[in-house]
Amino acid sequence: MKIKQLSIFLENKRGRLYEALKALADAEINIRALSIADTSEFGILRMIVTDPEKGKEILEKNEFTVKLTNVIAMAVKDKPGGLAEALKHLYDNNVNIEYIYAFVEKSGEQAVVVLRTENLDKTIALLQEKNIKLLTWNDVLTL
Repeated sequence: MKIKQLSIFLENKRGRLYEALKALADAEINIRALSIADTSEFGILRMIVTDPEKGKEILEKNEFTVKLTNVIAMAVKDKPGGLAEALKHLYDNNVNIEYIYAFVEKSGEQAVVVLRTENLDKTIALLQEKNIKLLTWNDVLTL
């Protein structure tokens, strides 16, 4: 149930985001989800892409610092409180969330939430125990 994510260090200067995205586009790698967190000097671009290993290789060839990271993707009800309901199980079991981002799938019935915690195996077990739908790599690619 773990999914590979690219984490790219970006200097906070004009053109760096475009250059990273263009390198992936030129290699015909599609982006399925992304998030960026920034400070005044740099940002961390996190992406789920169709070929993470090739994406890492392409970005490194274009002089980006890249790391492959395991994350979890889960489906939650797209309604007020849907995410809180799912995260309550982690809260109740003292699981710390390092970061999280989300998007709504095409039908609009579910939101897809990507998260990283301090203990992914424990998180997976807790969510499965509570019947929270965890998405596979193929699920994410076909959204």
